[in-house]
Amino acid sequence: MRNIYLTLILFILTGPFLFGQSLFDNLTSEAPADDAKKTSFELSGFARGVVHGGAKDFDYSNAFGEFALKGRFEKQKAFLYADMRVREGIFYNNRELQLQLKEAYAGYRGDKIDLFLGNQIVTWGRTDGFNPTNNITPNDYFFLTYEPDDQKLPNFMLRTKIKPTNTLDIELIAIPFYKPSVYRYELFDMGQFGFFDLSDAIYFAEVDSPKLRFDKGSLAARFNLETSSVSLAASYFIGHNPFYGFTLDNFTLSPLAVNFMPKPYFMQTIGADFALPVKSWIIRGEMALNLTKDYEAAMNIPNPDFSYVVGVEKSFWDIMAIFQYVGKYTFNFKELKSPMLTGFTPDAIQQYATDMALFESTKYNRKIFNQQEETNHMLFLSLNRSFFYEQLNVELSGTYNITTEEHLVRSRVKWNLTDAVSANIGCNFMLGPDESIFHLAGNVMNGVFLGLEVGF
Repeated sequence: MRNIYLTLILFILTGPFLFGQSLFDNLTSEAPADDAKKTSFELSGFARGVVHGGAKDFDYSNAFGEFALKGRFEKQKAFLYADMRVREGIFYNNRELQLQLKEAYAGYRGDKIDLFLGNQIVTWGRTDGFNPTNNITPNDYFFLTYEPDDQKLPNFMLRTKIKPTNTLDIELIAIPFYKPSVYRYELFDMGQFGFFDLSDAIYFAEVDSPKLRFDKGSLAARFNLETSSVSLAASYFIGHNPFYGFTLDNFTLSPLAVNFMPKPYFMQTIGADFALPVKSWIIRGEMALNLTKDYEAAMNIPNPDFSYVVGVEKSFWDIMAIFQYVGKYTFNFKELKSPMLTGFTPDAIQQYATDMALFESTKYNRKIFNQQEETNHMLFLSLNRSFFYEQLNVELSGTYNITTEEHLVRSRVKWNLTDAVSANIGCNFMLGPDESIFHLAGNVMNGVFLGLEVGF
């Protein structure tokens, strides 16, 4: 396996230079006179204040000031981009000063080849909100602003894009070390966890990330076709998923203590996506076959599944509407069986308590993976309209999970006061049955948000 990874990484690095004699000639030939003079530099950024609050467990989930500085430079075929963020404020009752290098990478942009190395954000897929083929980019789901893209985190990667024709490109990515998404499970009030009251007994350790070795990295490839009549892509990913579950690291009955270990899992994903214009409609679809191993022995590893999204996009009465059906089929699904108390001896009670802790932990992992049932069905609707020559923009979106009866509603109003100043106000509410993920997360993340931003 280690040799396979080394071979694939070397292919991603050297593949562009082995892409045929004509491609080699393109790389080594002198640039045209106009291209030799091409130099551009852009410096932009913004300052903003954001407050998000009103949840059951936090009056202020996030309240901070932030400054962003972005730089882009191109000279001939050299390219660099950087995005630096500095923010200070309250994050779930903790005052923090955060310095974030959002993106920073250098590269080469040619007629047939692009090559980039550094911290990058890459999003695959063509559907909105739910992208089962995108296993590249981790997310900080607990960083709350009015822009959903603010939650995306960069990965250090080597990215190569080969463009053999005007309609086809091949993207190859090597991610040498693992970066997880951010899930603040410790903020959730588990309350009654089966028969146990875990209000003060639960502890989540740091993520047990894979070791820094070649065979622990991730590799991905995407073949993308863009024509005037249809857009198609096929993709493949092998590595550790930024999205992870947890294991039960330790359990004691007296005193009651439950220690969880967030632990990533290895997977392969074979994916495809498309966008098909039909008159004034656009039909979009995305699907992914996720393959895992050892899922029967480890609660943090989901079963293999087939995830898919089918949606339509249509503009009417100046409203951009997107409707999607999101589904998942779980392979080798088996119902969990609740443990039984076999006696009232100390050993029997201890065994029952341990079995119950394992049962509840496994059930919770299934909720995280949306594998509570063999099939999972969800609906998504998004409406967007601009007023006063795009000075005012109104967004309304929502999801409803038919299987779990969880739902989310999000609204946002953006008012462009001037070309450089914008104000945002809206709300975000997740609701669901007791002990569901949306119920627990809603107690932490629900509420209204307000933001004022000045850009340059």
